Amino acid sequence: MLPFDTSVIELIKQRHSCRTYEKRAIAGETAARLAAFCASVTSGPFGTPLRFELAAAAGDDPGALKGLGTYGFIKEPAGFIISAVAPGEKNLEDFGWGMEAILLYATGLGLGSCWLGGSFAKSRFANRIHAGAAEIVPAVAAVGYRAEETPLRRMMRSQIKSDSRKLWEALFFRDDFGTSMRAAEAGAYQVPLAMLRLAPSASNSQPWRVVQKGECYHFYLQRKPGFTPGRASLIHFTIADLPRIDLGIAMCHFQWTAEELGMKGRWELHEEGIPGADETREYIASWNGSNIMAR
Repeated sequence: MLPFDTSVIELIKQRHSCRTYEKRAIAGETAARLAAFCASVTSGPFGTPLRFELAAAAGDDPGALKGLGTYGFIKEPAGFIISAVAPGEKNLEDFGWGMEAILLYATGLGLGSCWLGGSFAKSRFANRIHAGAAEIVPAVAAVGYRAEETPLRRMMRSQIKSDSRKLWEALFFRDDFGTSMRAAEAGAYQVPLAMLRLAPSASNSQPWRVVQKGECYHFYLQRKPGFTPGRASLIHFTIADLPRIDLGIAMCHFQWTAEELGMKGRWELHEEGIPGADETREYIASWNGSNIMAR
């Protein structure tokens, strides 16, 4: 059962990163619904235990966000979504999947949001959610009522091309990495792939690559040359492996869109040795859609 009251396709199209908010608290009922939804997301597709919490400033408690700094990148947020993530092979993918589901839900409540992967005081957020010794806080998200974007902000977005997207043929492939897939060839999964393509990512890097082979869609992470495994540390003060989080976000868009359209499937781990998958392409997971149409 889909967790959204509004079409997830419309929510994906509506959601854009918001860095400037109106200076007002989130309305009581809206905050309660968002907090309840946060609490309901307790694991991702691979079963990693997750804890999400809404830290929001109430109208009578303006100091509720004191100490939760973002180094000046965000103006007047009404709250933050914080998560404590347990160790696990796919914990960052699970986290990205869960956080993006929450931000899409927040969009349906009329709220803006913004992912923060490296520009926040990680230890303070970890203390706020009482993160355990083995838990990490990979990223947080600001939430609140979207303020009108200033001309300077619009110019900055244009200059950094934050809304631009890579060509379909650069992201999606058939059978191997040497055969690009055109949108017209995607069949029933054209819309889920199109919604995946709209997913946010760190520095708009769009690191996902998907190879369709039979009824399976194999998800890969396109690494930059020279990437060193293990760079992301399991402590509160280092930057997480953000591209893995980006893959979880992409998986969220893909899965919920497919399910909204009545297409059944499941996430599996079975790398098939796709031709062209060199050392810069890291296998993440596969969507098995062998029984694609729900009855």
